[in-house]
Amino acid sequence: MVKAVRDPGRRRQLLRGATALVLAGLPLGARAQRAAAPPRVGFLVGAPNQAEQALLEGMRELGYVDGKSVIIERRSADGDYARLPALAAELVRLKPQVIVSIVTQASIAAKEATGSIPIVIVAVSDPVGAGIVGNLARPGGNVTGTAVHLHDAVGKQVELMRQVLPRIARVAVLWNPTNVIFQQHSLGEALISASRARIVAQPIGVRSREDLERAFAGLGSERPDAVLVLPDPLMFVNGARIAELAIANRLPTFTTLPNLPQAGFLASYGPDLRVSAKRAATYVQKILKGAKPSDLPIELPTKFELVINIKTADALGIVIPPAVLARADEVIR
Repeated sequence: MVKAVRDPGRRRQLLRGATALVLAGLPLGARAQRAAAPPRVGFLVGAPNQAEQALLEGMRELGYVDGKSVIIERRSADGDYARLPALAAELVRLKPQVIVSIVTQASIAAKEATGSIPIVIVAVSDPVGAGIVGNLARPGGNVTGTAVHLHDAVGKQVELMRQVLPRIARVAVLWNPTNVIFQQHSLGEALISASRARIVAQPIGVRSREDLERAFAGLGSERPDAVLVLPDPLMFVNGARIAELAIANRLPTFTTLPNLPQAGFLASYGPDLRVSAKRAATYVQKILKGAKPSDLPIELPTKFELVINIKTADALGIVIPPAVLARADEVIR
């Protein structure tokens, strides 16, 4: 027979000791319930891009460090957008607290994969036109995030080309056919804007770095006066090579991606994708703290920036009009 312990202090010591022994014998999963595991966030990426790095930077600034305060499950199609639906389904099976989808095609795949897990979209140009949400102010459902409206910037690029090159008659438009929805919208805007400006637009599909080499080698007799590069992770990653090929062919390059003039492009006009992506980190934080995506309006950029590379202009013998230089937010000399 076990004798009762009458000393209250001694009884508390025994209870604490017994509790410790019980916890030590519990499986790891049961013990983890006492200390909440870090939240799990899925990343669905179409291809490596600057937006993803900016988003991670924004999350770190908010205290979300991968492997410590958050677990990031990353899935990238590495430019093969046909893989995105399968990758999205794989993430859904992991049951993350939120899925971050970067670029339009990834966001469409995420939306089609789940109607319950919150989704934060990043670097999507036209969420309404792409069918991702019905309304920017009241997205409803499980999707929210940041959008960039790059299609508008593409039209402004054509206006800028006309101002910098008054005699321009033909422009080659580099686009990525594998990034179907987003690129088709941008290409459509480029064709419409070029037609309005009485410029012949020559679309050239580029699916790989090798295609870039062939594109410039095949310009032939119908030589363009400039090259318009539509925004896409493939173009961003190969920006320096595009600039080299264009300068070697005596062609000025225009784009909406603000970092590419640093690589040698003549000019860019558009929103800074890094700023928009960093802002998306706050959406992840709000959702992890209990906010509903349907209550968070999709945020649009408030500023578009004009960047001019004077070194490239000098190399091509182009004089940038003073009025254009006066509007520039950054001039690379």
